[in-house]
Amino acid sequence: MPYRAPVAEIRFVLDRIVGFDQVNGTELFTDATPDTVEAILLEAGKLVETEIAPLNKGSDQHHSRLENGKVRAAPGFDRAYAAIRDGGWVGVASSPDYGGMGLPFTVSTAVNEMMASGCLALQLKPLLSQGQIEALEHHASDALKALYLPKLISGEWSGTMNLTEPHAGSDVGALRSKAEPKGDGSYAVTGQKIFITWGDSDLVENVCHLVLARLPDGAPGTKGISLFMVPKFLPDENGNPGQANSLKVVSIEHKLGIHGSPTCVMQFDGATGWLVGAPHGGMAAMFTMMNNARLGVGMQGVAVAEAAYQHALAYAQDRKQGKTPLGATGIIDHADVRRMLAAMKADLFTARAIGLACAVALDMARATGSAEWEARAALLTPIAKAFGTDVGNEVASAGVQIHGGMGFIEETGAAQYLRDARILPIYEGTNGIQAMDLVARKMMDGGAAAFRLLQEVEDHARDARSTQPDLAGAVWNAAEALREATEWLLAQDLNDRFAGATCYLRAFARVLGGHYHLKAALADPARLPLATVTIKRLLPEHIGLLAQMREGAAGLYDLTPDLLAQ
Repeated sequence: MPYRAPVAEIRFVLDRIVGFDQVNGTELFTDATPDTVEAILLEAGKLVETEIAPLNKGSDQHHSRLENGKVRAAPGFDRAYAAIRDGGWVGVASSPDYGGMGLPFTVSTAVNEMMASGCLALQLKPLLSQGQIEALEHHASDALKALYLPKLISGEWSGTMNLTEPHAGSDVGALRSKAEPKGDGSYAVTGQKIFITWGDSDLVENVCHLVLARLPDGAPGTKGISLFMVPKFLPDENGNPGQANSLKVVSIEHKLGIHGSPTCVMQFDGATGWLVGAPHGGMAAMFTMMNNARLGVGMQGVAVAEAAYQHALAYAQDRKQGKTPLGATGIIDHADVRRMLAAMKADLFTARAIGLACAVALDMARATGSAEWEARAALLTPIAKAFGTDVGNEVASAGVQIHGGMGFIEETGAAQYLRDARILPIYEGTNGIQAMDLVARKMMDGGAAAFRLLQEVEDHARDARSTQPDLAGAVWNAAEALREATEWLLAQDLNDRFAGATCYLRAFARVLGGHYHLKAALADPARLPLATVTIKRLLPEHIGLLAQMREGAAGLYDLTPDLLAQ
């Protein structure tokens, strides 16, 4: 079925759930009026429906490919990317000083969600550029900004990030790539990087690689890593692509999904690069890009969930099989199918609200300089990434289930969503890493940011008791249980926190889901049935999750490798 951009649903979340009015109420974002945002979302939705979504299935069947050392994009991507480029969609949130629209990151996040729903493999390209743009805006020299930002923001050039090496995986500090000073302000960068999304492309004039490498005096581990801009073509005196740099694509990975997106092995052989940020400060600069990408990937999970849900709902409405208490109708009237669809829709709403709440917090931190908003954004980022991508997988899997045997047949299209979604909990920091980040680094404030958010949940639930006592009481009790669990967590050693981290993050998302659905039901009575499903059927999962969290690490290590192998 054709994808329909959920503009009205996104607007409801922005206007009634996550408080976007706070953002356009700041001096920095006064131009982001409701009418402006509405027009942008409608135009983006139209682009996705007409130009991007029709390419999704074809790009899965006819992959990006490596020919004579050059990557050739999937058929039709040239036209769709040109529409993205020419519409200025890469630079929605980028600085007007370099050609961007200067709109809130929240608006860009909503646009990106729709584009990823249309074709995840293609949307990855502008997403990586946007992350690189933000890293350069924060850390690059004025000369690098002047040279690279206009081209990246316009979409003429595209960006990548090069972290992972074959021997290191998530242990970035173990990298072996090196950078030698050339004596003219540039560096010779040598090393191999893997899993480089859109590492090359015939859609743009130049591909700009941000590469982590170690200077000769760099200390071991992450503290000795620096970041370098290494373009595919060295800019000439006019800033146009000139001589080819000494780098190449070794191969394109054969993947489970997102076949239209070339995931490259990159080789740098003394390639010329320029330092971004301070020497040995590469991780700080790269984390700017990674944090941008983590929320972006979380919203990609939402995007896949939206597309998979629409696909499954249409099938359930059309497929006739058996009899139900409502008569001989579509399978949508079977209780278990209705249960699956309800859970899919409920979690889709929760994940979207968490992601957009995180984007609002990022915008408010930027617009106000508030440490509390910055802490809110930091707290929500791992939850948005992990829960959003888990929901993408779960909704896509349920979509296959609703299709029954036909879901296992590629022609129906249901399986592609599941294959595409499976990478999302892995890249930009696995969801286990996100959970560990939540219970460790994000709790270095003694849990202050978490407690502030939970207080808001409890205050809202208390106020809602006069109109929805049962639902509000359940949300308040869950938030209080999470508060007590957070207090317990803070008293544990780090490994016991890590053992329960995934359960804690999921429980936090469940409580936020109850909160957001309660707000939705109060704002629109038509949303009460879905809120009831969420709060009565899904929210109670927090009890078991928090019980698992409190078990700590000991029991896991009692199950030794020998016992696991029996």
